[in-house]
Amino acid sequence: MSEKKVIKKLSIVGILGNIFLAGFKLIAGILGRSGAMVSDAVHSLSDVFATFIAYIGVRLSQQTEDEEHPYGHERLECVASLTLGLILAGTGVGIGISGIKKLSEGAEAISVPTILPLIAAVVSIIVKEGMYQYTMHYARKLDSAAFKADAWHHRSDAFSSIGSFIGIGMARLGFPFMDPVAGLIICLLILKVAYDIIKDALTKMLDTSCDKTMENIIRRFIEAQPGVVGIDLLRTRQFGNRIYVDLEISVKRDISLLEAHSIAESVHAKVEEKFPTVKHIMIHVNPAEE
Repeated sequence: MSEKKVIKKLSIVGILGNIFLAGFKLIAGILGRSGAMVSDAVHSLSDVFATFIAYIGVRLSQQTEDEEHPYGHERLECVASLTLGLILAGTGVGIGISGIKKLSEGAEAISVPTILPLIAAVVSIIVKEGMYQYTMHYARKLDSAAFKADAWHHRSDAFSSIGSFIGIGMARLGFPFMDPVAGLIICLLILKVAYDIIKDALTKMLDTSCDKTMENIIRRFIEAQPGVVGIDLLRTRQFGNRIYVDLEISVKRDISLLEAHSIAESVHAKVEEKFPTVKHIMIHVNPAEE
């Protein structure tokens, strides 16, 4: 299946699945007198926008280089991930404010939920965990930060439903304040996921280097190439889900310019072949010390 078809399929599944769940949970929350389930429904509704943004971000990031963007458009996927994180954070804050408001009104203002929201919570947990596994499976194949963020959006909704289930269950057992408390727990879980998504997006937008493990793997591979005497400089920077490498290698000082160029060209080709995430490697050749 082509990348475009996979992206389209992921988006359709995410949008339709979330519309169904948001409507189902909203009705269950209103009819079942559960503020936690209504908050959970709002979370699912935010997932609809999240999946749409992920789809737009990934499609835009796949555009080829042009005169204005000679390095490509991969960072647009980071922008999509950042937007998803901010939407998620806003959703979490809104749910938290709603829970605090209900607690401040006192126990007499809190209704005891019916069994309907409990059923909705169970359905949501099963469906959203399935959507997480499905989306993450293809996000890893695409190496897509935006769809990985979208997958975590699904799982955070499953966590929300677990919190809703516990809170609603406790409320039905005689502790009505646990329904808004569940909303506050959901708020904290959502904010944690939002923080992780935003942090990852900013890291990839700020030319952050790869981790030392990845750099050492690249270093050892280059050092093993024919004609390379040593490495004088190796720098990496993340550009969306791709990597750029700046490299200075030393070669024997008495070889011809053509031989030195041939070694650099060989290293260039083999690195980009060995490491698919490396979009480009810029190589400078130095004469080795005697």
